[in-house]
Order: sequence, then C-alpha cells, then structure tokens
Amino acid sequence: MVVVVLENHAYSQIIGSSSAPYINSLKTGGANLSASYAITHPSQPNYMALFSGSTQGITSDSCYTPGFSSAANLASELTSAGKTWGSYNETLPSQGSTTCSSGDYARKHNPWFGFSNVSTSSAHTFAQFPTDYNQLPQVSFVVPNLCSDMHDCSVGTGDTWLKNNLGAYATWAKTHNSLLLLTFDEDNSLSGNKITTVLYGQPVKAGSSSSTKYTHYNVLRTLEDMYGTSHAGQAAGASDITGIWAS
Repeated sequence: MVVVVLENHAYSQIIGSSSAPYINSLKTGGANLSASYAITHPSQPNYMALFSGSTQGITSDSCYTPGFSSAANLASELTSAGKTWGSYNETLPSQGSTTCSSGDYARKHNPWFGFSNVSTSSAHTFAQFPTDYNQLPQVSFVVPNLCSDMHDCSVGTGDTWLKNNLGAYATWAKTHNSLLLLTFDEDNSLSGNKITTVLYGQPVKAGSSSSTKYTHYNVLRTLEDMYGTSHAGQAAGASDITGIWAS
C-alpha cells in the first residue's frame, strides 16, 4: 500500500481536468471516491488527522517540537501489529531529518515527526524509494515537495510528477495485490473541502466509484482494518470505505 498526498486543490480542479490526465487515468482504471472531504484548514492539521485520527491540537502550519505527541497513529499501530511502515519525503535533506524546511521541503506535510512513538529513521528521502517494489514496507506514505504536490506549482506539474515517479509502481500494483491511494490534504478553500481521493491497484474494481461521504478518518480506518491494527483517534468511530473492492 502506497499513500500519496497532494495539496490544496478541490475535486473539481482535478477530476475531469485536462491538466491532470494521469490522475484521471487512475480514476478510470481504479476507484473514485466522489464525496471525499478533508477535515479542516490549513494543511498541517489535515495531515495529522489522516495519520493519527486527530489534529492533535494543531491549528496552523507552524513548526512544532518534534515528538510532541505520544498518541497512537498509523505507524505506531502497524509496528505494534508486527507490520512494516515507512515514509518517502521528496527533498527531505537526509533520512530522519527533523528540519522545518529546506528548499521545497516542508515538515508541515510530514506528520510522523510529531510522534515520539515513530522512529525518525522510518522517514526516508524520496531518492530512497525502492525500484524493486517488493522491498517497500507494507504501508508507505509518499509526500512530494511543495512544487511536485501542486502547492507552489501547477496541477499539470504535479500530475506529471506522479506519472513519472509512481506510474511504474501503479502498473505493478495491478498485478501484485498492491494499492496506490492518492488523496489531497485539503481543497482550495472554495469547495467545502471536497477533495480528490482515487485508489488504483489489484484490490479495487476498475471503473468503480462511491458517492458515500468519506473523510481522512475513513481512509485511516480502512488502512488500519486492512492490516488488523487498533484504531487511532476518530478512526475508531469511522466506517471503512466500501463498494469499490474487487472482492
């Protein structure tokens, strides 16, 4: 399972857009959540919510003290369940670096650094993303930098980055019981926080969609239940994503 998070665009800016041909091809060949919503604004609390089922009291994009929380989260749950976890962060200066920013890198998009129960060494640079996908952890998060994630650069730039850097993995996922989940942290503050969430790979029914309202908490709950972990924060009360699975 590879989760990719892009930035600050509403559903209507991505789905059906000629600027995002690759993402729309993933939608066509995979599953589309047509009523997917972020939790709040700005960016940082949404990443916390997706990763830990709570915004952890974060209300801004300000740089916090690393390891400020010991709350349960996806990585700590996977580790406790004997599963493997890792993140791949574009332009992170070095593996495990807790710097707030560096060039186009921004730690506000990397929630794992907020938790004392997640090893900083599990945060890799994107250059360390394996070319042999069998070497990936069971669950990985990929966070592009501020240009590649559409925050500072265009939809087309982000779409091309995704195709060039994860297209081969997506193709592999179709025949290796693997799953690419693409979502956004939040919308452009103009669409009620409705965002794009697309799943692609062998476990999903190609061309399927769900109009059920889902949030970051439903995504987290679904990941937890896929791997038989406990449930963090508000994921405990969230439902699994349904209606899109091949079996």
